[in-house]
Amino acid sequence: MKDERFPRAARIGSGREIRELLRRGRRCRLGPVDLFVGPAEEDRPRVGVIVPRYGHSAVERNRLRRRVREIARREWLPVAWRRELYLDVLIRARREAYDRSFDELRAIVLESVERPCDV
Repeated sequence: MKDERFPRAARIGSGREIRELLRRGRRCRLGPVDLFVGPAEEDRPRVGVIVPRYGHSAVERNRLRRRVREIARREWLPVAWRRELYLDVLIRARREAYDRSFDELRAIVLESVERPCDV
C-alpha cells in the first residue's frame, strides 16, 4: 500500500508559525477561502488549515477541515513540489466554505497553485 500520510514536514502546525504567516503573509481571497502565502523557511512547500466555528457544530467544522486538508495533501502539495513552489500556505475557510461541495472547494484550492498570491 502506498504511504499517503500528510508528512509532518509539510504541515504548518505551531501557533507561532500560524500567527507569523497571518501577520506577514500575503493575503488573497479565493471565494470561500483566504490564503496567506509566504516564502518557506526551507526548500519545501508547507500547508496549514484554519477553520473557524462561525456558529457551526464541531461535526461540520471537522468535516470542512478534513476536506480542505485532504485537498491540500493530495492535490496542492504534489503540484507545488513539481513546480518547485517552496511556499508556506495557510488556508483559512470563510463562512461560505461550509456551504460548498468537495468539488467546489477542490477547484478553488487548486486555483491557488496557478496563482499563489504573487509571492
